[in-house]
Amino acid sequence: MDATLMTSLSMAGAYAAVAFAAMGSGLGAGAAGTAAVGAWKKCYAANRPAPIQLAVFAGAPLTQTIYGMILMFLINGKVRNPALAAQWPLFMLIGIAGGIAMGISAWKQGVAGAGACDAFSETGKGFTNYLMALGIIETVAIFTMAFAIILLGAVK
Repeated sequence: MDATLMTSLSMAGAYAAVAFAAMGSGLGAGAAGTAAVGAWKKCYAANRPAPIQLAVFAGAPLTQTIYGMILMFLINGKVRNPALAAQWPLFMLIGIAGGIAMGISAWKQGVAGAGACDAFSETGKGFTNYLMALGIIETVAIFTMAFAIILLGAVK
């Protein structure tokens, strides 16, 4: 296999990290955003103020795209070293697996955020509790990124 192909495959793995994370962010933000819009509509229909805090729940899944971007940059940094070209399967695996894990975290965070939107709009209570639940789900993506960084640091 020539160096150009190995570099290209490594870069594809780097892009997969952000692409899969972004897919999950889109699904999660879509789920929570839809719930936020529905909750706001219920508030308006009942002549109650619409809580702006629902935007926090709707936007929470977007951070996983940032984690995927960080992973992409780190993999690309390794790819620039020609001596590491033969490591392309590792870079591809880290990008794909890491991106999928972060994407699932974002997706499920959005599903939980949808529930938070519904609950908070009806009661006006529990914002911090709901945010803690979303933070626990977020931790999966943070751990995924951190462990990938440790693994990439071992590649010399």
